[in-house]
Amino acid sequence: MKTNRNLGKELVAAVTLALVAALPLPAMAADGLVTVRQMTPEVAYKAARAALENCRATGYSVGVAVVDRAGVEQVFLRDRFAGAHTVSTAINKAWTAASFRQSTLALAAETQPGKPMSGIRALPRVIAAGGGFPIEAAGAIVGAIGVSGAPGGEADEACAKAGIDAILSDIEL
Repeated sequence: MKTNRNLGKELVAAVTLALVAALPLPAMAADGLVTVRQMTPEVAYKAARAALENCRATGYSVGVAVVDRAGVEQVFLRDRFAGAHTVSTAINKAWTAASFRQSTLALAAETQPGKPMSGIRALPRVIAAGGGFPIEAAGAIVGAIGVSGAPGGEADEACAKAGIDAILSDIEL
């Protein structure tokens, strides 16, 4: 007899496998090497800075993280009055957006309790709340941005979008 714990582990494994299988494949070179595009640290910083400034202009002190396509942190900025929780939350929002290749607000809607994908919320590091966005260039995810500290996910999301808007001309191909 399977326990609830084993069923939960099986669900997490099945969801993870399905997500990995759905990821777009990077370009393959003839010799078996993979070619990928990445943001420079300067572009990642520009996105983070623009998001922070956008939130600041509306009166919010936030933390902003930009990660690469694998979810590894490139830049983190924390406004002087942003709460301590904003550090890990912004980083994990960016990680979630990069990992699931969608906004964290959309993921929040798709993973509500009772929905088929609700088990995703039990995965480590997943933040199913607004404020995380993948960053796309030429049809490929090159990173993600996460914002935490504004009052509500929609406000975090608006700041994250401002960060992406600030770098669009830098990452267009």
